[in-house]
Amino acid sequence: MDGGGGGEQFDSRTVEDVFGDFKRRRTALIKALTVDVEEFYQQCDPEKENLCLYGLPNEQWEVNLPAEEVPPELPEPALGINFARDGMEDKDWLSLVAVHSDSWLLSVAFYFGARFGFDKASRKKLFNMINELPTIYEVVTGAVKKQQKEKSSGHSGKKSKSNSKAREPDYQEKLAKLQPKDEEEGLDEQEDEDEHGETLCGACGENYAADEFWICCDICEKWFHGKCVKITPAKAEHIKQYKCPSCSHKRARVDT
Repeated sequence: MDGGGGGEQFDSRTVEDVFGDFKRRRTALIKALTVDVEEFYQQCDPEKENLCLYGLPNEQWEVNLPAEEVPPELPEPALGINFARDGMEDKDWLSLVAVHSDSWLLSVAFYFGARFGFDKASRKKLFNMINELPTIYEVVTGAVKKQQKEKSSGHSGKKSKSNSKAREPDYQEKLAKLQPKDEEEGLDEQEDEDEHGETLCGACGENYAADEFWICCDICEKWFHGKCVKITPAKAEHIKQYKCPSCSHKRARVDT
């Protein structure tokens, strides 16, 4: 298919399959707007023609020209995102692309729903599954973190510089040192774990998992899966101040 867009043959017919396709495309778009932001910025050259950002079902993203055929095989993302790149602040431009990406993801998901003849109940189920995930806009702008702060006392922000690159969020180290003396302490510990389970990765937007390595940005204080930002525990040991890809990109722009 000319123009990209991930219009591969899609034979699945269930709500779960369409939701799986939605999640994979969403992961790709979030990666472009957070982890790979420098590469994405460079590809959106205003000197080129109308460009679109596509999230592909293999969790990869691409910047490409829109499809030439009319009507296209799939709904098309917003055109000309590259033209606005140098006329806006970086964060505003990324937020704008994020909003349009959210709209595109929904249109693709419900395109499949219509194509596969989903009934009212199936469409409602699909929307509810999608609505459980933070939007790309919320992930990119940090709105997810603000919402979590309103729900809790800020457990993910209570870090010191000395443990900012901790292998796991602070609470996990504390739990490892605690031995519940009675049932009440055990319940309190479980509540702490449930509370931190609401922490979301600043790159992929997925929840915290106790068996995964996480790292916190010293600038924006967002938590990230190590695998999402390509940081291993060994590499983290040698980082005095960790800056996530988005914050590193902002600093580079200021220096230039």
